[in-house]
Amino acid sequence: MLEQPITRPSLLLRVRNPRDEEAWREFVELYGSLIYRFASKRGLQDADAADLTQNVFHVLAGEMRRLDYDPRRGSFRGWLYAVVRNHVNNFFHRQKRGLRGSGDTGIQDLLEKQEQPEAQNEALWEEEYERRLFRWAAERVRGHFQEASWQAFWQTAVEGKNAGDVAKELGITVGAVYTAKSRVLDAIRREVQQLQGEIGQGDG
Repeated sequence: MLEQPITRPSLLLRVRNPRDEEAWREFVELYGSLIYRFASKRGLQDADAADLTQNVFHVLAGEMRRLDYDPRRGSFRGWLYAVVRNHVNNFFHRQKRGLRGSGDTGIQDLLEKQEQPEAQNEALWEEEYERRLFRWAAERVRGHFQEASWQAFWQTAVEGKNAGDVAKELGITVGAVYTAKSRVLDAIRREVQQLQGEIGQGDG
């Protein structure tokens, strides 16, 4: 498992400027799919999850100008979770208000099931956060490796295939599979550590 990632203060400072398109591109790349997947896992349909993600970024565009980020006061990840959680909860509250008096108990029961314990929602957020950072780092390092090395890593580490089967499929030795897996994982860890390095402690 990767170490808990943190968000670079330099990126958080840069996105205070709405004209810094490169900073916002990276910010959306990091967090867009995280927010969307969390909303989807909470039960929102694709279109609703996409709308919610867009609405969250609209709010963030204003809030980031005033955000005074201090990792000693808590992680940015935790602050972002609170923003997204509130949007998701508000979505379901609006849905419930719209169903009052409709008599549609099937839909009402479905909405009631969305009210999961907070600890369960936090665990879901943490899981999706780690998943996103792993994918983000992997996308960044993939171009540094030959395709056979990448496939050796991906098929064993991500897809869970047997190293012997992968070696046979790729026409390389089992040892080469393990070496490639180790090298790619090291590169991914370094990429995450680079994201972490500008703070040096805490979680983001």
